[in-house]
Amino acid sequence: MSSQPNDGHEGLLDAPDHALLTAHAGGDRHAFAELLRRHRDHLWQTAVRASYTPEDAADSLQDALLSAHRKAATFRGDAEVRSWLHTIVLNACLDRIRRNKLRRTVPLADESLPEPRYARDDFAAAETTMIVDAALFALPDEQRTALVAVELEGYSVADAAKLLGVPEGTVKSRCSRGRRRLEEHLKSLRDGGNRP
Repeated sequence: MSSQPNDGHEGLLDAPDHALLTAHAGGDRHAFAELLRRHRDHLWQTAVRASYTPEDAADSLQDALLSAHRKAATFRGDAEVRSWLHTIVLNACLDRIRRNKLRRTVPLADESLPEPRYARDDFAAAETTMIVDAALFALPDEQRTALVAVELEGYSVADAAKLLGVPEGTVKSRCSRGRRRLEEHLKSLRDGGNRP
């Protein structure tokens, strides 16, 4: 009767996130990979929403994961591990935006790509997304991150305040000012587009 060796990886599948982070900090070589498996989609979406380009999102996510890997032993447990990782990703995106602010580039579209089958619908959706994204990125960093956390990520104001390390009232005011600026920006585009 032969049995396969157990390297301890199977026991990690049921472990809570904080136990995985503790195991990683203690030298377990599979624990961090399991954490990433659980949260990679959420972290990628966070990076995409908080970055100018997919390339910036990928670079920011890589920087964030390296930082989280190194800082695991400093996790104090006063928040969920997912929130801790989310904050690290968001901060990495903001750092990259600040570094790239003066030398921002937008990649040109690949003209060799085939036209979509439903060009009119796809174009309208893409155009709307581009307009909203441009308006979102015209906001100050603090307002944009508050809106991304609350409106796009679905965090409560209390949870967003913990993630961003600011009081709840600050998150509310940043969201309010950000929404107002977005509305003004979008209204000016609409009004400008309706002129004869």
